[in-house]
Amino acid sequence: MIFKSIRARLLLWIAFLLVCTLGSFGITAYQLHRTNQIHQIDDELQRRLAALCGDLVVGPGGGPPPGDFPSFEHNTNFPPPPSPRSGVNFPGLSQAGTKPSGAGGFSMLNKPIWISTDVLKLFNQLDASGYYFIIWTCEGELRLCSSNAPVVTYSGKISSEAGPQTRMRGDYRESRLQLPIGNQVLVGRSIADDLSEIKKFAFWLAGIGGAILAVSLGGGWLLAGRALQPVEKIGAAASRIAAGNLAERIAVANTENELGRLAGVLNTTFARLETAFAQQRQFTADAAHELRTPIAILISEAQTTLARPRSGEEYHETVEACLETAQQMRRLTESLLELARLDAGRSQPGRDLINAAEIVDRCVDLIRPLATECELQIHCDLAPAQVRANSDLLGQIVTNLLTNAIHHNHPRGEIHVSTRAENNGISITVADTGEGIAAEDLPHIFKRFYRADKSRSRKEGRAGLGLAISEAIVKAHGGAIEVSSQPGSGAVFTVRLPG
Repeated sequence: MIFKSIRARLLLWIAFLLVCTLGSFGITAYQLHRTNQIHQIDDELQRRLAALCGDLVVGPGGGPPPGDFPSFEHNTNFPPPPSPRSGVNFPGLSQAGTKPSGAGGFSMLNKPIWISTDVLKLFNQLDASGYYFIIWTCEGELRLCSSNAPVVTYSGKISSEAGPQTRMRGDYRESRLQLPIGNQVLVGRSIADDLSEIKKFAFWLAGIGGAILAVSLGGGWLLAGRALQPVEKIGAAASRIAAGNLAERIAVANTENELGRLAGVLNTTFARLETAFAQQRQFTADAAHELRTPIAILISEAQTTLARPRSGEEYHETVEACLETAQQMRRLTESLLELARLDAGRSQPGRDLINAAEIVDRCVDLIRPLATECELQIHCDLAPAQVRANSDLLGQIVTNLLTNAIHHNHPRGEIHVSTRAENNGISITVADTGEGIAAEDLPHIFKRFYRADKSRSRKEGRAGLGLAISEAIVKAHGGAIEVSSQPGSGAVFTVRLPG
């Protein structure tokens, strides 16, 4: 369950990155440190090897060369060569060369070897872990070695042109050189302590890396918790909203970061949802109220008719009343279905390039008999106005506005209709000379089932959905509808559609 948490997965990813980074750094640092230590040891081995080989004098006998070449008997730093040891063959060491020949050399195989005191100081023969040297003949016979030299088996002749060759033998690091005169010289020392220090350095790196990893993950866990705290608040608020508390909002402390902005957007969304649900509840209540009246009329007429026998004329009147009520219910349900289609975005038939003036003129001709019956005059100022729209829906908008102007006008009043071509679109204006709209009603005039005049619309069989449908059609075309009015001076409705 914990691995499903964003916090845990984030920490696992951070841990993976840290392990890779720290591991790469640690391995690199370890390799660099180890290589540097080995290089330092190799450099020192080759320095002592060069000093030994440069100082080594092998002659046919006689006295020592000029300089400080100590006598074998008086060299306390370099005691006589040992007798043959297990695992090492010292050929000729017991028959010849065991006594000093001359003032400062060793007679090995009847060939004296001289080494200066300064060079001998480079090899501390009293320290078993110190530097040691071994000299072989070209046939692999041991000629001379320091007293602290370990058991080393001659491994064969090497190329004298390749220069010093370095090798690792167990815990010993050794450098060999083949001299032109045939001797092979080896200098080495035990690096067990160095390897131990290198291992300690590796453990030290591992400990430091582990501490950094632990501190980083601990800090990351706390920071991730603080960073994800708004997410938990968002989830809790969403759960309360889902439970029905639509007035719930997310408490946001910092609105500048990403989660703060997200919380702000969600709060706006929740507010719109609350408004939408409130409108839906109001719409449902209004629709039920509008349907309740004609249904009650139908039931009342039917009950009255069935209460006693009636004449044919009375039955005819009852049927006419039921038919009129049914027609009212049909108009209401058709309007509700049209709104539902517009809300769902399904009422989007194809659009054609049409002349709005022609559509308005046709609607005026259809509505003129009703205006004449109400003693109203319609004046038109229709300039050509090309627009890409659906002609049927545009005609429905104009018809709704004209009908609304007729029903809210004074007897012998006037209606003015005009069309204009504007920048990037057109405008259609319908103005009447009626009683106008009160200032408190203007913000609600396009709401569904809203009636500025509560007394007359229901009596006339009008549900208060015409302006709401007109607004929905206009918005579906990407346009806008506006209204301006002064009480007693009529109202002006303007429709603007993009070209």
